[in-house]
Amino acid sequence: MKGGGGGGGGGGGGKRRWKVLVIGVMVLVILSMLVPLAFLLGLHNTFHSPGPVVTVQPSSLFNSFSRINATKHSQRDISDRVDAVLQKLNPVPPEKRDVNEGSRDMMNRTIIRDSKKKGVPVSPPLVANPSPANKTKTEVSYKGGQRAIVSVDESQRTCQVKYGSYCLWREENKEPMKDAKVKHMKDLLFVARAYYPSIAKIPSQNKLTRDMKQNIQEFERILSETSADGDLPPQVDKKFQKMEAVIAKAKAFPVDCNNVDKKLRQILDLTEDEASFHMKQSVFLYQLAVQTMPKSLHCLSMRLTVEHFKSGSVDIENSEKFSDPSLLHFVIISDSILASSVVINSTVVHARESKNFVFHVVTDEQNYFAMKQWFIRNPCKQAAIQVLNIEKMELGNSDVKLSLPTEFRVSFTGGENSLASQGNRTHYLSSFSQSHYLLSKIFHKLEKVVVLDHDVVVQRDLSPLWELDMEGKVNGAVKSCSVRLGQLKSLKRRSFDANACLWMSGLNVIDLARWRELGVSETYREFYKQMSGGGESREAIALKASLLTFQDKVYALDDKWALSGLGHDYYIKPQSIKNAATLHYNGNMKPWLEMGIPQYKSYWREHLNREDGFLTDCNVNP
Repeated sequence: MKGGGGGGGGGGGGKRRWKVLVIGVMVLVILSMLVPLAFLLGLHNTFHSPGPVVTVQPSSLFNSFSRINATKHSQRDISDRVDAVLQKLNPVPPEKRDVNEGSRDMMNRTIIRDSKKKGVPVSPPLVANPSPANKTKTEVSYKGGQRAIVSVDESQRTCQVKYGSYCLWREENKEPMKDAKVKHMKDLLFVARAYYPSIAKIPSQNKLTRDMKQNIQEFERILSETSADGDLPPQVDKKFQKMEAVIAKAKAFPVDCNNVDKKLRQILDLTEDEASFHMKQSVFLYQLAVQTMPKSLHCLSMRLTVEHFKSGSVDIENSEKFSDPSLLHFVIISDSILASSVVINSTVVHARESKNFVFHVVTDEQNYFAMKQWFIRNPCKQAAIQVLNIEKMELGNSDVKLSLPTEFRVSFTGGENSLASQGNRTHYLSSFSQSHYLLSKIFHKLEKVVVLDHDVVVQRDLSPLWELDMEGKVNGAVKSCSVRLGQLKSLKRRSFDANACLWMSGLNVIDLARWRELGVSETYREFYKQMSGGGESREAIALKASLLTFQDKVYALDDKWALSGLGHDYYIKPQSIKNAATLHYNGNMKPWLEMGIPQYKSYWREHLNREDGFLTDCNVNP
């Protein structure tokens, strides 16, 4: 009995072991089916093949650009773009769509990813405080179209925040692609190379292998000799058809997904690197164009200087007028002949009595003689014009250099409560430079002057500015409440009114008597000295010192006296321009440059004296 019982127990244990074995085998079978299934569903994108780290060094003018690591992509982002490339290269004709949509999507993703990193190219770097909110409604405007309100993530701002007015200028000056077919050939070549190794391993597809190899070699030969669509051979369309047909046949066979994945990742990395390089290069060239003097204007300055010494011209200066405090005195700090000429012409044209107007143009030694010769050749009615060389003045400082009004681009990055959410997220602030704080010494006999920036056009008589009661204030200026002091990070540790609006240079009524009484220049130099040595640029320190110096010393002018933004804002209403007494072209797109905003150039051009022969000789055509 015991023996039988023992035998029965052993048999039951064997059955249980057999069942466990069967279950284990079934589990292995199921797993073996799930792995390739998961791979086909796109889960393989979570496994990155190792590769070299590719970085792009920032340009010297753009130290704030962050390094871009080509391997640090989110899994979902790469998967979406690989699918987009595959769909784009599919031989099945797609639906009609914008030709540039694919490239624009790629650029938008690159810009969105870069915008999350630190390094907006602001010169000088000045960024407004972000709002704690993460999302906001942004008003997006398109030229020739309607404005749309869209809800976007604040970290995914448009390129305007990153590249400022460059993006607006690029949209206005977009040119058709001259190498669209060449780029399409490169895409097809990459896909063919991705599929070729797998097709070559299939013994029954020798003909397809030969056709693919032949088409690959043919494309390589053409691309080695061609960089634009105009250089392509006449029968290139047939070659496109052959390559697309070969790729379509190759897609019908099972291939090594790892090989295809590596090739497509190479395309992605190369495309992103190329797009980033060209974007940085474009921004660099744009900044170079706006910060350097055009060849034609340099020619004009040299011709006028030579003419001044050649002709021995002597201007008749009325020293009594230049120091008579009863007259209306204007001060222009400029190194541009045409710009200062337009400011004076537009002011005189709209003056009721120009004989009472006296203009003092403060310039540097390089442009001094050219500026004098220009106004000798082109007098402005009965107005008196004095050209001063700031580098030759005895002001108690041997190293005095001309410095123009400083402009700052302030970019906002967040929030429903942020003022940046009101359409335009980038603001240009104009502020006094070091030269402005020498005016009380330069014009020590005058009591009141009006300071005009050289990028201003006057549309009304400015005589009423001398009748203003400034209530003991020093500086009469138009205030800009789109940016407030509390939103500037650089002033965070200073004592000031956080809700105070910023004042703008461009049109400023200066009470020099009150200036001397309060010691404004000394206060500015003290603030400047205290804030120096922190590694910031001179311009950034000058802005902070100016804002703190003029606390409670600014008399707010009516907004109609000055309209700013014509050098960066494409969407200023014509009625607002018509109602403004002065137009201020603050921003990078100055009207005398080729990249100035076209619809605003006419207001500036109408006050330019085009009859001067030197303008024709130097091909000056703003």
